[in-house]
Amino acid sequence: MASERQTDQDYVRPVRRILIGVMAVFLFLLFVVWRIDSPRVEQMRTDMIDRIVPSFDWAMRPVTRVAGMLENLQSYVRIVDQNQELRRELQQMRAWREAALQLEQRNAQLLDLNQVRIDPQLTHVTGVVMADGGSPFRRSVLLNVGARDGVQDGWAVMDGLGLAGRIAGVGHRTSRVVLLTDTASSVPVVIQPSGQRAMLSGDNSAFPLLEFIETPDELRPGDRVVSSDDGGVFPAGLLIGEVVQTRDRRLRVRLAADFGRLEFLRVMRSRPVEQITDTGTLIIPDLPPLPDIPEAAIVPASPEEIDGPPND
Repeated sequence: MASERQTDQDYVRPVRRILIGVMAVFLFLLFVVWRIDSPRVEQMRTDMIDRIVPSFDWAMRPVTRVAGMLENLQSYVRIVDQNQELRRELQQMRAWREAALQLEQRNAQLLDLNQVRIDPQLTHVTGVVMADGGSPFRRSVLLNVGARDGVQDGWAVMDGLGLAGRIAGVGHRTSRVVLLTDTASSVPVVIQPSGQRAMLSGDNSAFPLLEFIETPDELRPGDRVVSSDDGGVFPAGLLIGEVVQTRDRRLRVRLAADFGRLEFLRVMRSRPVEQITDTGTLIIPDLPPLPDIPEAAIVPASPEEIDGPPND
């Protein structure tokens, strides 16, 4: 058996070498022929391609499939990179969008502050709303204006639309504002067009109560509510809101100020009301003294002049 194996190997090796040599010569000749620039050779090459290539279509399909898979994989990698880049850009755009919305809201509030019409004799100072951490009030905010800006206790505070509250504590650089919705807030108001006077009292809800109304039957939902100068607390005519009636038949006020977006507030500088101490000069003004008339120049009137002409 060992001799037979040795005989087979001795027979296979020369045949293998011959086949490899023939194939190498054939490939070399094919390469040389393929490189010859001649019309006949070109025609031969074309005929060979027309006969061989279509018959090898089945062999090219796996290669084509693999090449397509590689291209798809490269496209998928590029799509993943583009998706990540788009996500980063989208995140940046969201941040810019949020900043733009905040700037738009602040711009709208500042425009409201500029467009509101108030008494030209009233001056104001505008402050930025800050958080109110330690306060005995449930509905209050802090402003970044204080005594250095001339703010005094009790002054009215407005946003871009209506009255928001009053100053209830002044520091050197900050001041506290008690909102109209706080339970410690009570503001005298006038209801138009009836002209009735009432008291607006907060109860920690979005719609403060109207109390001490003389004739509630004359009020209608939608009536305008403005501030009153009773007691010298607020200037008269500042817009507060409109009358609404709840399900329990109680009259409340829908405030014009937007308490959900308080970022800027306007502190109204109230001038002290002039007090009248001498009422006599107001009722009967001072007149010059009458001249002295001699008694001889006084002629008594007759009874007919006193009684007047007879009636017809």
